[in-house]
Amino acid sequence: MGEPTVTDLDQAVPTVDRTIHDVGAAWMLDPVTSARGKDAGYENPFAFYFAGRGGVLGDVDAGVVTAAFGWFEPGAVRAMWDEGVAVAGAREAARRYGRACARWGEEHLAGLDGAAVDRLTELSGRVVATADGSGLPLFAGWRAEATVDGGPARLMQQINVLREWRAALHLCATTAAGLAPLETVLAAGGPNRARFLGWRDVADDAAADPSAVARREEAEAATNRLTAAVYGRALTPSEFAEYAELVTKAGAAALG
Repeated sequence: MGEPTVTDLDQAVPTVDRTIHDVGAAWMLDPVTSARGKDAGYENPFAFYFAGRGGVLGDVDAGVVTAAFGWFEPGAVRAMWDEGVAVAGAREAARRYGRACARWGEEHLAGLDGAAVDRLTELSGRVVATADGSGLPLFAGWRAEATVDGGPARLMQQINVLREWRAALHLCATTAAGLAPLETVLAAGGPNRARFLGWRDVADDAAADPSAVARREEAEAATNRLTAAVYGRALTPSEFAEYAELVTKAGAAALG
């Protein structure tokens, strides 16, 4: 297949990937998702998040989950993972989490017309199938999960897989740049973000090292190059342009 031009990808990939990230984050952080987790047996929404999202890894030690998630404080991961998997095991937690994702999509992507839903599902499916899962366990795990038959629910599950894909690539890129998890978090979001991810001892005036900020920016650029390469193999230039437009529409429907 033909490749989108470098200029097209340079301009579009960061925006496309950011929209996918934001839609995925919206469903994960939605209080409705927490309520559904509670209905499914998870009193603690963070336990539902860790066991649900990480459940595709199987019955593993929390240290494995910490490695796959990347930027969370290890002690927080262990506490939430152990609490979550105690409810119904890891694989069942993933299935319940996937169903919550599908239901969120039914509700928040309903504004897209059927043709747009089907086309974006098709194009994103090609991207997911083309991507190499080497070194990306969460992406590979979610790609292997069963999905619903179609419609906005399946599209949302596909968006979740795309989000895991880019997040895993970015984790590889930050690691390759020599950044420790906390360094990455401080460089990207500061102390408030660090505390949200479980690093409770971070002071209000904690600042990222300038060299860490520069390396994090390099990692961001590397991640964009990695996703762009897959887009170029999976889609023709015109298909990529169509994909980018449809992602924008999905973002507007889900986040608007």
